[in-house]
Amino acid sequence: MDPRIEKLDEKKLIGQKITISYSENKTGQIWGEFAPRIKEIQNLVTEYKISMQIYPPKYHDQFKPNQEFEKWAAVEVKDFEMIPSGMKSFILKEGLYAVFDYKGSSSDNLIFQYIFSEWLPKSKYILDNRPHFEILDSKYRNNDINSEEEIWIPIKEK
Repeated sequence: MDPRIEKLDEKKLIGQKITISYSENKTGQIWGEFAPRIKEIQNLVTEYKISMQIYPPKYHDQFKPNQEFEKWAAVEVKDFEMIPSGMKSFILKEGLYAVFDYKGSSSDNLIFQYIFSEWLPKSKYILDNRPHFEILDSKYRNNDINSEEEIWIPIKEK
């Protein structure tokens, strides 16, 4: 599975964040709190949801399931004029991404094993220290084998 390489333009996001690890994954919790409140957000750019991870520097150098990172449940907005109570703004900076069109269950991590242990080392790119994210549109179905999403991995040339 080869990705498409895209230059992402800067995006404004509004959402909620939580500190998690893969051994103590609270993704369901943050989405359970955020998803019902999306209707409170004005000036949506799209109906897509963005599931974003902000990893500390060198996080991927030696994977440890209990190492913490920031998890966001967010949507893209035109501006930050009205941010609902309990939500935060985030500017996703422009940059180069490898975009994988993934079909399968969100609980199956084999796609990430492929990206980081096979595709990336063989490519002309290295991982960049910027947010990773998934775009969840109307084809996304949590933990369903027929679910579809886009996986965006930040890269730069070697």
